[in-house]
Amino acid sequence: MHTPRVVIIGAGIVGANLAEELCARGWTNITVLDQGPIPLTGGSTSHAPGLVFQANPSRTMTRLASYTAEKLASLTRNGVSAFNPVGGLEIATTPERLAELHRRANFAALAGVDAQVIDADQARTLNPLLAGDGDGPELLGALHVPSDGLASALLAVELLIERATDAGATFLPHTRVTAIEERGGRVSAVRAGEHRIPADIVVCCGGFWGPELGEMIGMPIPLVPMAHQYATTTAVPQLTELASALPANLIGSGNNATLPLIRHQDADLYYRQHGDAIGIGSYAHRPMPTALTELPDGEVTAENMPSMLAFTPADFAPQWAQSQKLLPALRTAELATGFNGIFSFTPDGGSLVGEAPQLKGCYLAEAVWVTHSAGVAKSLAELLVDGYSHVDLRELDINRFEQVQLTEDYVAETAAQSFIEVYDIKHPLEPRTSPRNLRTSPFFDRQQQLGAYFLEAHGWERPHWYQANEHLLQQLPADWLPPARDSWAAQHSSPISAAEAYATRTNVAMYDMTPLKHLEVTGPGSLALLESLTTSIIDKPGERKFSSVTYTLLLNDAGRIRSDITVTRWGEEHFQIGANTGIDTAYLTERALAFNAANPDAEITVTDVTDQRCCIGLWGPNAREMLRPLTDQDLSNAALGYFRAASTTIAGIPVKLLRLSYVGELGWEIYADAEHGLALWDTLWDAGQPLGLIAAGRGAFNGLRLEKGYRSWGADMNTEHDPDQAGLAFAVSAKKADFIGKTALQHRRQDSATAQPVLRCLLIDDPAQLVMGHEPVFVGGRCVGYTTSADYGYTVHAPLAYAWLEPELGIGDAVQIRYFDTLVPARIVAEPLIDPDMLTIRADDDARPTASATATSSSTSFPAPHPEGVRS
Repeated sequence: MHTPRVVIIGAGIVGANLAEELCARGWTNITVLDQGPIPLTGGSTSHAPGLVFQANPSRTMTRLASYTAEKLASLTRNGVSAFNPVGGLEIATTPERLAELHRRANFAALAGVDAQVIDADQARTLNPLLAGDGDGPELLGALHVPSDGLASALLAVELLIERATDAGATFLPHTRVTAIEERGGRVSAVRAGEHRIPADIVVCCGGFWGPELGEMIGMPIPLVPMAHQYATTTAVPQLTELASALPANLIGSGNNATLPLIRHQDADLYYRQHGDAIGIGSYAHRPMPTALTELPDGEVTAENMPSMLAFTPADFAPQWAQSQKLLPALRTAELATGFNGIFSFTPDGGSLVGEAPQLKGCYLAEAVWVTHSAGVAKSLAELLVDGYSHVDLRELDINRFEQVQLTEDYVAETAAQSFIEVYDIKHPLEPRTSPRNLRTSPFFDRQQQLGAYFLEAHGWERPHWYQANEHLLQQLPADWLPPARDSWAAQHSSPISAAEAYATRTNVAMYDMTPLKHLEVTGPGSLALLESLTTSIIDKPGERKFSSVTYTLLLNDAGRIRSDITVTRWGEEHFQIGANTGIDTAYLTERALAFNAANPDAEITVTDVTDQRCCIGLWGPNAREMLRPLTDQDLSNAALGYFRAASTTIAGIPVKLLRLSYVGELGWEIYADAEHGLALWDTLWDAGQPLGLIAAGRGAFNGLRLEKGYRSWGADMNTEHDPDQAGLAFAVSAKKADFIGKTALQHRRQDSATAQPVLRCLLIDDPAQLVMGHEPVFVGGRCVGYTTSADYGYTVHAPLAYAWLEPELGIGDAVQIRYFDTLVPARIVAEPLIDPDMLTIRADDDARPTASATATSSSTSFPAPHPEGVRS
């Protein structure tokens, strides 16, 4: 079988895993290069302590870690595997950390990993080295994950190389890459000095050398090589007996241990057994970024490699004292060895995976630690061979960063902060403190004057509520006042959001929608391209041909949801796309380039115009009354109906009106060039004051969209879900001849034997009990799914959550959401919870339902959500 020529740069645990995963799928024309010797390459793999803790706030990362443990356990030599499941203990010495451990137990449950919070005595039984003499920090409890353990990274690499070599792969040591060649925008070869290796696909698995490889293709790789301290003690008497029981033919660095791993995250420390000694890793010291030019050179040995810098004892002294308190047995030991090992840190702490937008056929798998190595390799192999990964890789996608997040200064500062915060307790809404104000809408000054509370995403400052609206709480009907939230849920939230929601439902409010990704797709082939990619019909008939707005989905080859977008058609060859993130931009651009190559006479251009535009969402039953005097555009349903668009002016300002609503009320998205943004805000603000117009933030927005049943891509659905599961079947046209993913989706619809989880709306019984999302859901003590988005439903006066649940569960069934260590009763309700007949959102001049009229009893059966989505 002919397979593509693949060159993998880097023979560490990621590159070796990828080669083996590709070989297992029948691709054997593979060459793996490394500048160092193989398998001891001198990179991070060569000195990695091998700890695999699986629980992670990301369900994706937990699943990748679980696969890594499973895969490495299958690699054996003489009956000894490359993974030793000694178990993991994450300990708590503060009440806040103990609460966090309950949350981490829930993260594990989301991905099917067995984990439980145990008391201090149970923890000491599992690892007797933990303090119990009263001199150390008080131990309040621990998270125990029995399947955590130690990877023998070098042994794993050796065994992976044997498997891949037996299948036909070639490994070339001492081969330093000097160039990556391209032809016609696609990778064609890799050069190592005078040696040229032809390639159809190149995968950069160079670890902290990633930025150097990125320079070869003109792509900034946002990672910083950072030193991390690791030390090993002299012999600890209490471990002598345990060490003597270890096998005489011991192989693999992870197999000289029997005690569970320990993470002391309150002190930024972790511990593992090395026979009769203890290894200590520290994130408690100052960030130590390292330039590639500062790395040591010379022959690579176990004691001398580029990724191992000289130990700095002064940085470790406080941690050594902390360790002796936590583990009293260390008081009779000394530090034997230590080094500052180099690892990769990125702006958000995540890995960098996917195809480089600058060069077709060039892929990345960078900033991947041993913990997730095999999982990432498997997913990337699926992407290369099948065209899609079975695990959603959105959080790892290299294209998730905006341009402002790729600058040298931004990457340096945020990567250092990622190091500092690696063990911090992070609230889901917690914004970074610096850098800030990188991207602000033209309305920023006015928002500050109104006392906006800003959170940050993708570099954008986004108001979540306005202090100027606090007085509205005094006028709020009693049933609209939300109950007080618990201390965790109350962070970065305010009851003012209830007043802003009420104003939206009963009057009119304006929302800053500028941060939403805006793209322009133009050129002769635009319609053909978009029709091939989307699930809905874009070419509308008759008078709807132009100025139509379409909510639609982008699917992958497996018929799963790649994204949801809106497409506004302004002309024969002119389309405006409301997208989610830069991942959409990269995908549409890549597809356009492929289309152009095949159709040179119908060239398409994809342009990100987000920073050139601004957008105000003007929504509420009085929106039409407020806007009508400012424009010559007929705002009636007959002239500008739901999901229609118009180019017009507002008080002389050129604007585009899109009749959309992400809060479920009458109104428009109003777009203007950024240079006119401040004038647009002021014009609308002044015109709306006689009616009581307010500015509202995303706190209100989130609750309103949930009770209307609108999904948020990336939160409520991703590439692991199809439209039918997600309640978005209405966005798939039965009349459309073909589109990417259609065949796979149809086959799945015909296969009734495959039961898939379904996205359901949950209403929580106790109005004072809010959850946050990403919690496991139980029935009869068994985990049956997990929550996605959650917030307070201001109109229905109840906490809401969306959840992926087993398909056997239906409307009215009772479930329990595990919030920290509390089981919160909830029930499945039909949706949407408000305005099921779309009377409010489609209201004409004489129809202005109030908020009380739009809310409907949650026990009533409703139709599926209507064709609108929400872009995160």
